[in-house]
Amino acid sequence: MATVEVLPAVEVISTGTLAGWVGLLARIDQAVDDRERIEQIGALEELKSAAAAAQAVATADLVASQRAHQRSAGIPRQDLGRGVAAQVALARRDSPYRGNRHVGLAQALVHEMPHTMAALREGSISEWRATIVVRETACLTLEDRRVADEELAGRLTGLGDSQTEAAARAIAYRLDPHAFTARSKGAMRDRRVTVRPAPDTMSRLTGFLPVAQGVAAYAALVRHADALTAAGDQRSRGQIMADTLVERLTGQATAGDVPVEVVLVITDSSLFSGGNEPAQMLGLGPIPAPMARDLVRDTDAQVWLRRVFTRPEDGALVTMESRKRLFPDGLRRLLVLRDQTCRTPWCGAPIRHSDHVTPVEAGGVTTGDNGQGLCEACNHTKQVPGWRARPGPGGSGRSVELTTPTGHTYTSRPPPSPGQRPPKRPRTIDDSPLEARLRLLLEAA
Repeated sequence: MATVEVLPAVEVISTGTLAGWVGLLARIDQAVDDRERIEQIGALEELKSAAAAAQAVATADLVASQRAHQRSAGIPRQDLGRGVAAQVALARRDSPYRGNRHVGLAQALVHEMPHTMAALREGSISEWRATIVVRETACLTLEDRRVADEELAGRLTGLGDSQTEAAARAIAYRLDPHAFTARSKGAMRDRRVTVRPAPDTMSRLTGFLPVAQGVAAYAALVRHADALTAAGDQRSRGQIMADTLVERLTGQATAGDVPVEVVLVITDSSLFSGGNEPAQMLGLGPIPAPMARDLVRDTDAQVWLRRVFTRPEDGALVTMESRKRLFPDGLRRLLVLRDQTCRTPWCGAPIRHSDHVTPVEAGGVTTGDNGQGLCEACNHTKQVPGWRARPGPGGSGRSVELTTPTGHTYTSRPPPSPGQRPPKRPRTIDDSPLEARLRLLLEAA
C-alpha cells in the first residue's frame, strides 16, 4: 500500500488552493517502481471521484443561490433556474446538454441519495456509476429513491457499469413497477435519428427506437445481407447492411448515388490545382482534399459549385449585409458555413438559429460581423437576464465574448476555414536551448 501523508488540517479549501493542487499533480513522483505506479493510478482515480463529489456540492449550492437571485429579481416561478446548467457547462468546458445532466446529478446526490454520494466522496465509485444509479432511479418518488439508495449502499464498490445499471434498475422496478413501466412508455416519445462524425471521414447514423422496432429493422438488414452473400455478392455482411440502409432510406438505386446536397467548403487550390489543404464538410468536419475532389467529380451525383470568398488578411469567410431584422437565406447560409456548429464554447450542437450578437433593440445590425449561429437551447439561454454577448474585435467572424450572470467571460471563435491557419498560442514555458534550436529549424523548413 502507498504511504498516506497527513496534510495540515484546514477548515475550508479555497479556490486558490484547488488551483495549486492542479499544478502539484504535474509533479507526481516518477522515480518509483511499477507497484507504486499502480498505487498512484488508484489514488488518482479516488481523487477524481472525490473531486466529482465536491463539484456536485458546489453545483447544488450554485443552483440554490441562482434561483434565489432570480426569485428576488422577479423572475416567474416556471423560469427559475434557467441558464444555471449553461453556466455549469461553461465552467466544466462541456456542452449545455451535459450541463443539464451535471445539474440533475448534483441535485439528486446532494439532496436525495446520501449513500451514493458518500461512496463517490470516498472514491469507491466513479462519477459515471453515480450517474447510472441516479438515472435508473429517476422514475421513483423521493421516498422510494432514498430506499433504493440505502439498498445499494455498500454494494456499489464491487460492481461494474453494467452490473450497477442492472442492480439499480431491478430495485427501481421492484419498488414501483408502474412508474418504471410508465418511464419506458415515455421513452418512446424520445425516439429520434441523429448523425455524428466518426473517425476516418465516416459518420454514425443512429436510430433511437423502441426495442421491437430496432430489432426488426436490424433483422431485416441481416436477412437481406445473408441472401445477397449466398447469391455471390463479394461485399461483407456489414457493407451490404450499410449500403442497403442508405438505399432504402433515400430510395436511390445504389448507396453511392447521393442525390441530396452535401455542403463542402474547399479552397480553390485544393479543388483545381491538386492542393492538399483539407476541405470542411458541414456537420462532419475536415476531410482530405483528394476525397473532396472525388465528391465533386462524382459522375453519379449532381454537383453544384457555389463560390464563397474569404478575406485575404485572415481567411475569414466574406460577409454580406442586410437592412432586414431577420437574416436572409444567403446570409444565414454564410453564418452556418462559417461557424459550422453552435458558437457557444464546447457546445457543438447543430446550428438552428441565426442570432444577432448585439440585439436589434440595442442597436445591433443584421450583418455577418454581428451574427452567429446558435443551437436553439443556447439562443434561449442568451435571453436570460444577466447573460450578455458582444462581438469581439473584428466582429463575430473573429470572436464573440459571452458573459454569464456570475461575471465570467468566455470567448468563442469560429473554426478556421480551409486554408486558414489558427493563431499560434503564446508559449508559457521557456524553451531549452535544444528545443529553441529545433523550433527555429522547423519554422524555417
